[in-house]
Amino acid sequence: MENLKLLTPLSNKALNFKNRVFMAPMTRGRSKDQVANELTATYYAQRASAGLIFTEGTQISAQAVGWTNTPGIYTPEQIAGWKKVTRAVHEAGGLIFAQLWHTGRASHPDFHGGELPVAPSAVPFNSQAFTPEGIKPSVTPREMTLDEIKATIADYEKAAQAAKDAGFDGVEVHGANGYLPAQFLEDGSNKRTDEYGGTVEKRARFLLEATDAAIKIFGPERVSVRLSPRIPYNDMGDSNLEQTYMYAVQALEKKHVGILHFMEPSTLPEGVKPLAPGARERFSGIFVLNVGYDRKSAEQLLESGLADAVSFGTLFISNPDLPERLRQDAPLATADASKYYSGAEEGYTDYPLMA
Repeated sequence: MENLKLLTPLSNKALNFKNRVFMAPMTRGRSKDQVANELTATYYAQRASAGLIFTEGTQISAQAVGWTNTPGIYTPEQIAGWKKVTRAVHEAGGLIFAQLWHTGRASHPDFHGGELPVAPSAVPFNSQAFTPEGIKPSVTPREMTLDEIKATIADYEKAAQAAKDAGFDGVEVHGANGYLPAQFLEDGSNKRTDEYGGTVEKRARFLLEATDAAIKIFGPERVSVRLSPRIPYNDMGDSNLEQTYMYAVQALEKKHVGILHFMEPSTLPEGVKPLAPGARERFSGIFVLNVGYDRKSAEQLLESGLADAVSFGTLFISNPDLPERLRQDAPLATADASKYYSGAEEGYTDYPLMA
């Protein structure tokens, strides 16, 4: 059996990862009343053979909510729910980070008593929201005041403390997929003219302050930041993606952030320049790549030195023991997409371990 780099250990000053097969964050819609439960604990514990688990997006406040049946981490009940999860994962020998999530404009008035969701700027955009009443078109958000921005940064710190209280090994600031930190970072969604808009330095400020809030609680090595420059989900866009994101990466490097979780498809359209190599050059911490990798392409990636670890999403849904299957080059089960958000055990905790 070949020796896979994917299955070799990895470490930084604070953490030791048993392999480089990380589990990517994935919304699964199983948290009734926004509280992680016993089913959540079973699901993550089944996948504890990952080098590191990133949880699904976890709301930092009531204002952050933007997807039905997703968990939060800002009430005592939510912290208690996550304690069950971290305990189960740790008992199974795993490590787990909470992904701190604010959906910003990618929310809907249905979540906020009819009030508009917040964003850096009141910019109309073309997307959809997963509300309690079904999928609805997105609405034009309202611009956040400076006081609201400061309060939201404070919410990141409170959520990081809540994650620590719940027993998490660290946190990830969700700066990807067109959610609030990305909305501030990219000039397609940020039209502000104050200290949080205009130049790239000012547009990056929100992301960096949210990261500082997490570092204040966990220290830099136990903080991850997720970015997705080439993924236009939630109708995102920037006039100079490379300049914007390379600035953000350099700024995160100066903060000694432990993990940079970089979403860039493993294959890009012809003529589209990959940004991962530039990010890798600028970042000395653990560099994790995500989107579209399989056993062969992930192993080639690690052997090339372009990344330290690879995070897998859908493969972990249907293959809870993914690292062992990769070790044996065993057949991989295919996830049933119709059950991704079903709310039940089916398509969640009923995928079997390898015989």
